[in-house]
Amino acid sequence: MPNLLEGKTALILGVANKWSLAYAIAQAYRREGAKLVLTYQAERIKVTVEELGQSLGADKVFQCDVTKEEELGRLTSELRNDGGLDTVMHSIAFANREDLDRPFLETSRAGYLLAQEVSAYSLVAVARATAPLMPSGGSLLTLTYLGSQRVLPNYNVMGVAKAALEATVRYLASDLGPKKIRVNAISAGPVKTASARAIKDFSVILDVVTQRAPLRRNTEPAEVGDAAVFLASDLSRGVTGNIIYVDSGFHIMGL
Repeated sequence: MPNLLEGKTALILGVANKWSLAYAIAQAYRREGAKLVLTYQAERIKVTVEELGQSLGADKVFQCDVTKEEELGRLTSELRNDGGLDTVMHSIAFANREDLDRPFLETSRAGYLLAQEVSAYSLVAVARATAPLMPSGGSLLTLTYLGSQRVLPNYNVMGVAKAALEATVRYLASDLGPKKIRVNAISAGPVKTASARAIKDFSVILDVVTQRAPLRRNTEPAEVGDAAVFLASDLSRGVTGNIIYVDSGFHIMGL
């Protein structure tokens, strides 16, 4: 079978370390022949992401803080000069640790707005910056979690931000559909990533999934990567506005 992403250029925002889902997705994209472009949020992680990019065989690594319009604009200009994009993977989310640890009722106004800006609105900003780079159409992806649909312990403000992110996927799919740009999200099951460690009692969630999910196991990062390949490839040319669950079937269970 030919490489599914041969000849395509993929922008991946959010590769922070080798344990992140974004890294697993980048590995899968590279395996399928995509040319990779990575971004880093700030100077403090530049060297780390550049080293990760080297290990992945990335073509370029750019700085891009998605909360700053000027950096998004610069990214658009640089990528336009390089010939544009075929797919974009948005893997960016953030909430203050204290807003995850305390009851949702006690979420600070500043913490709520921060989680929304970085975790949900950033997809709008990224779409606006990258859509002009896909004149022949393409794919825009993001990552979400079941905490957007159900109350999960200690997910709190991030669950609300992910709910907004999923609604954003649907509205962007409607806006960008006429441009032949598909917008989808992958709802991955719990995975032991660095960011997941910020969730109190995360190991309990992992244990419950192995007991209740139809496949009786937790999600593997490579499975998320393979789903992302499908959604970035021409095989998913009729799929947009969807939340694709890669969680061993846990989302279907009531008890």
